[in-house]
Amino acid sequence: MGDIKIGRIPLGSMGTNCYFVYREDVKDAIVFDPGDNGEALYDKLKDNGITVKAIFLTHGHFDHIYGVKALKEKSGAKVYACKDELDLLRDPELNVSAMMGRLVTVEPDELFKDGDTYDLCDMTFQVIATPGHTAGGACFYFKEAGILVVGDTLFEGSVGRTDFPTGSMKTLVDSINKKLMELPDNTRVYPGHGGTTTIGDERQNNPFL
Repeated sequence: MGDIKIGRIPLGSMGTNCYFVYREDVKDAIVFDPGDNGEALYDKLKDNGITVKAIFLTHGHFDHIYGVKALKEKSGAKVYACKDELDLLRDPELNVSAMMGRLVTVEPDELFKDGDTYDLCDMTFQVIATPGHTAGGACFYFKEAGILVVGDTLFEGSVGRTDFPTGSMKTLVDSINKKLMELPDNTRVYPGHGGTTTIGDERQNNPFL
């Protein structure tokens, strides 16, 4: 059985990190947060032998979902999102796309909740609900590989903003401290913007925690 690999493609005007996770000997991928240019994203992955099998959303802000529709249409993959994020995904005012002048909504095919475990593409990962940046924010933990996809919950030396609809700084910090900081120090963190970090580095150095 091959190792679990993660790739990153920045997308859209905000440079949102879209990640794809796959086992190297299979190359069936789970895509996280296709923030824009879904058709081009599909073609790029296909050209590199990667098949999109599922689309998971860390949260529903415009810059993480603009590419969902096109990627779903091209790949036929289901879209998964947190049950607590439905209102935001369905409302351009809440997901801030109305403010950007480019409306977008997403209707997920399946909803998940905190603690759900998935076995997809020969990989197992767990949903960790981390409300605060948005009400339905979530992270995804691949224990075997020590990979944590966090969206805008946690950044290197910072945390996600909470001044958009359904955000709460207290809730966000509680989510990070009570859930993410319980993971091993060497867990590698893959945020929605910027570079990677580790749980250990953030535990020691993040001024918000």
